[in-house]
Amino acid sequence: MPLALELAYAGFSVYGIDTDVKKINKLYKEQSYIQDIPSNKIKESIVDKKFFLTNDLIQKLNAIIICVPTPLTENNEPDITYITSAIYYIKKFMQENLLIVLESTTYSGTTEDIIQKGIEELGYVVGENCFLCYSPERVDPGNLKYNTKNTLKILGGTTKRCETLGMLLYESFLDEVIPVSSPKISEMSKLIENTFRSVNIAFINEMSILAEKLKIDIWETIEAAATKPFGFMKFLPGPGIGGHCIPLDPMYLSWKAKIYRSGL
Repeated sequence: MPLALELAYAGFSVYGIDTDVKKINKLYKEQSYIQDIPSNKIKESIVDKKFFLTNDLIQKLNAIIICVPTPLTENNEPDITYITSAIYYIKKFMQENLLIVLESTTYSGTTEDIIQKGIEELGYVVGENCFLCYSPERVDPGNLKYNTKNTLKILGGTTKRCETLGMLLYESFLDEVIPVSSPKISEMSKLIENTFRSVNIAFINEMSILAEKLKIDIWETIEAAATKPFGFMKFLPGPGIGGHCIPLDPMYLSWKAKIYRSGL
């Protein structure tokens, strides 16, 4: 929804498509279900007829941005059924020159192995008569400084033409977009970002336990370490990892590594 509203603010006609009818009804009542987005912002976009809501795909879209959950299975393996379901419905309304961008966090290779193959099964050629990119979502709920618009955006196109069109779209409503050479790079960058955070959160919590045993003030210790102007990033002890991304994303990275290790 934050992404959809930014597009609407920029003047695009945006269709928010969600299978959850309760969410749609709530938004049409101009009630936000996201803490960072006040209800009046939703009202403005709906009243200005820039933001429309539906529980089904529609025809004649210029671009589709896929933002669906990517949880884990019971065996702690990637569950990309939401992505495959989205592609199943998109294929029903597929048309020439459509730009498709995946934003959901996933293992490196998903965009090309799952989405590109699915589209080209219909006879389309990605980079010629349809276009495909991966651009990972970057959000920090509650952050008063960085939001969807002013957070640097990474984008990888399947081909150079895909990259060019993807850049044109995102640069039209975001402050800065950084292209990378492929969707795989872009996908991997998101996994590295969140795995880095997960590892460092675990590390500083372990250091906090050790400092307590040694009767050392961990807070003063961290402030001392943070005076180093290079090679150190400040993390603080806390309740550990949480949310939808940090606990899951390292498992996507680990699963991909196991696949290569096993030679599959």
